[in-house]
Amino acid sequence: MDAILTDSHTHLDDRVFEADLMQVIARAHEQGVERMVTVGSLSGVEGATRSLSIARVHKGIWATLAIHPHEARLADGPTVETIERLARDPKVVAIGETGLDYHYDLSPRAQQREVFETFIRMALRLGKPLVIHTREAMEDTLRIMDDEGGWEAGGVFHCYSGDTVQTDLILSRGFYLSFAGVVTFKKSYELRDLVGALPRDRVLIETDAPYLTPVPYRGKRNEPANVRLVARTLADLWAVPLEEAARITSDNAARLFGLET
Repeated sequence: MDAILTDSHTHLDDRVFEADLMQVIARAHEQGVERMVTVGSLSGVEGATRSLSIARVHKGIWATLAIHPHEARLADGPTVETIERLARDPKVVAIGETGLDYHYDLSPRAQQREVFETFIRMALRLGKPLVIHTREAMEDTLRIMDDEGGWEAGGVFHCYSGDTVQTDLILSRGFYLSFAGVVTFKKSYELRDLVGALPRDRVLIETDAPYLTPVPYRGKRNEPANVRLVARTLADLWAVPLEEAARITSDNAARLFGLET
């Protein structure tokens, strides 16, 4: 494969990958996905520990650690302290995913905001960028980033779907935007228009696997190999070869996360 790809946000620690993780990684390599950033998705310390252990074992895989806003209610003091200790490992390239999710409200909103603030401060202490999750909560997300000085950490809004005003603000603060399989969906006209108009040096691609499987595999388990389909969509939007879209997005991920080149 000529196109060297980076899946900037996947959940290799998810239990759906337990039985065939090695095959999942091998299939990714077959599709030119040489770099993956695995984001802890299991509860609290369990997700952080498993993600880091996967990253330590595999060349070309790195980890990010935090507590998802869905599970903010689990972020007690000892859990946060353990995550910060683990996050000092050189294989951990960011703090996240962290942020706010007002769609499901699986944790109280006030607690989500408090935990988000906690991880912003952690990122600043450790000098690592943020991986931000925000759903139906952009106004509060941006306000907290302002209040806590989170922009200074740098980072990325993953699985991005903001409007043009929000996009301009986020880009003006030096952050990156990452796009998953949603951009391949037939009805994602506005999202594709947005991606097509973005400065290319600020765009990442991801799978968010095992979620958000791109066309034509919707309904099946997603995995990092499918980031190639996201790259192909970007290549079409930018009117460039697949190899060029892969190079641009991989270079961007390497620059943000400090990945080995």
